[in-house]
Amino acid sequence: MVTSSAVPFRGFSQRVRRQMSVSDGPALVFVVLLTLSMTLIGILRPDLAPPTALLLPLLIGSLWLGPRTLPWLVLFVCACFCVLLIGEPLDLRALTRSGVFAIIALLILFSARRRSGLGVSGPRGDSIFVDLRDRIHAQGNLPELPREWLVESVIKSSGGTSFAGDFIVARRSQDGRLDLVVVDVSGKGVEAGSRSLFLSGAFNGILSALPGDQFLSAANDYLLGLNWGEGFATAIHLHLDLTTGEFELRKAGHPPAVWLHAGSGRWSVLSSDGPILGLMENAEFDCVRDRLAPGDGLLLVTDGLVETAQRDISLGLDKLAGLGERLLQSGFDGGARMLVDKMEQTDDDRALVLVHRR
Repeated sequence: MVTSSAVPFRGFSQRVRRQMSVSDGPALVFVVLLTLSMTLIGILRPDLAPPTALLLPLLIGSLWLGPRTLPWLVLFVCACFCVLLIGEPLDLRALTRSGVFAIIALLILFSARRRSGLGVSGPRGDSIFVDLRDRIHAQGNLPELPREWLVESVIKSSGGTSFAGDFIVARRSQDGRLDLVVVDVSGKGVEAGSRSLFLSGAFNGILSALPGDQFLSAANDYLLGLNWGEGFATAIHLHLDLTTGEFELRKAGHPPAVWLHAGSGRWSVLSSDGPILGLMENAEFDCVRDRLAPGDGLLLVTDGLVETAQRDISLGLDKLAGLGERLLQSGFDGGARMLVDKMEQTDDDRALVLVHRR
């Protein structure tokens, strides 16, 4: 027979066990044994293990344990710390040591609370971010193309991190056509990384399911349906026939493409009208149709590469095109990286896609 007073306790212990992550078991056992060992050594030989030595299991626990298990470990280690303080003189040194220990314990608890929404420990959380980064990059992996075509892409984030508000979606269809979409999500760096991940997957699905002339309209409707406060983006979409070189180019509030003409050695800007994605319903996007001749190159960029606080987009495009003219003489291989490195560094994400018909 179970008494009424035992029922709440049993319910409490069951909730605690449910909160303890199964994967935390080995790490938790190790940290607890380490804490007990250091406490025992501190009691027998205080000179070998002072109370502050218990900061070591606290640090290990903050790295290995999940946010639901970590607070219990912090309480346990603090209790062991108090045991080691028994019998020591209560002087300024002891108070300072105790205060520092308490502050570090509170910081670890605060960190665990911030991670509680994700529900994983530090290293496992890092692995999740690495996986998210890899998935963003995988969406922009360029498909294998015929030998007469060269396509290169470069993306750099504003803070040097692996997450950027710019991303690329690429797809080659079975009928010999290539679709390339360069997108600039509102925000930059890590702030826009989550939106980039979400939209890169969605845009890849839209690009695979619909004809090229419907992509931007469908992407615009999709963003409107999300009702994000900052859910707008600019994009440029290239629909290229790999057999004939004929292409269709549409953009949505995005910088225009730069066309490098091998025959004349000059360049031109391919500009078309189209509103930013996610701002207005029933948006229409103008289309530019033409044909890339052998030797021609096409540059698709985001505004972070060509626009700064002191320089207008048109001047940035002029500089980019001037650098691009060198590729007509030196060759386009490695040209995307060269152009990004030569352009002025900005505090915004930067992306460039180079398309060259050999």
